[in-house]
Amino acid sequence: MSRVPTPITLPRPPDNRRALRRRRAAESATAWTFVSPAVLIILGLSVVPIVWSLLLSFQADDLVTPSRWVGLDNYRALAQDPHFSQAVHNTLLYTGLYVPASMAVGLLLALALNRRIRFVGLYRTLFFVPFVVSSAAQGVLFSFILDPQFGAANAVLHYLGIPSQGFLNDPSQALPVLVAISLWSGTGFCMVIYLAALQDVPASLIEAARLDGAGRFRILRHVTLPTLRPVSVFLLLWQTIEALQTFDLVYVTTKGGPLGSTTVIVYFIWEQAFKNATAGYGAASAYVLAAALGLIGLILQITRRRLQGATA
Repeated sequence: MSRVPTPITLPRPPDNRRALRRRRAAESATAWTFVSPAVLIILGLSVVPIVWSLLLSFQADDLVTPSRWVGLDNYRALAQDPHFSQAVHNTLLYTGLYVPASMAVGLLLALALNRRIRFVGLYRTLFFVPFVVSSAAQGVLFSFILDPQFGAANAVLHYLGIPSQGFLNDPSQALPVLVAISLWSGTGFCMVIYLAALQDVPASLIEAARLDGAGRFRILRHVTLPTLRPVSVFLLLWQTIEALQTFDLVYVTTKGGPLGSTTVIVYFIWEQAFKNATAGYGAASAYVLAAALGLIGLILQITRRRLQGATA
């Protein structure tokens, strides 16, 4: 008789699903162990203060006595506050003067320094150095230079036969002088960004335009500037946000004066919250600024995406 071979049963492969789950759980626990300090810092220094200040904007709080809920009263008071209206006007005027001027001068400097000239690296560095100087240091420096009695600026004007100027002590001059100081430092950033963007302008387009007989001005108008539109939108957004948040320079130089001519929104917020001890009112004005910044940022981001889509 022939024996029927006994079937060989292979051992079942071990179930790796449970081991895989355990390994993933261990990896997740390890990852959260490393990430949790940063998460706690972000929550403690950004999310929690944002939520707390939002709730504070609906309360009357003097930082001493217990706060009480007032609803939208702080926002209604802002709409009728002439000092807040003046701060908004000063901020918009400062932004309207500073942002276009910084972008225009930065573009001109970038075009001038985007060539192979001797010591071009030194020139670029000299124009960019003021950007890394803090606003507080700039304020102290120009407070000495523009001092009406002992400043170097009036000494030069006196030498040229020009009457002495009030500069930061003159209500009609203080805000334009702050714009000029900001241009001294903020133009370097625009110059560097435009310089980087000019390196990406296709050389083939410029060469084709030259072969078609286009001069420098037409190349700049029809080739270079259209290529720089996305970068210009970014700079417009960045410089606008920076201008709307101006505080250090005002605090060091004029403290909102003279006669409130340089009181900008952020300085108004600081003054209400810490000087006048009306924290709820200051928080409400801060959220008005935050809403304005969010709206401006949204509009400019949509514009930038459309420009990028059209360029692509």
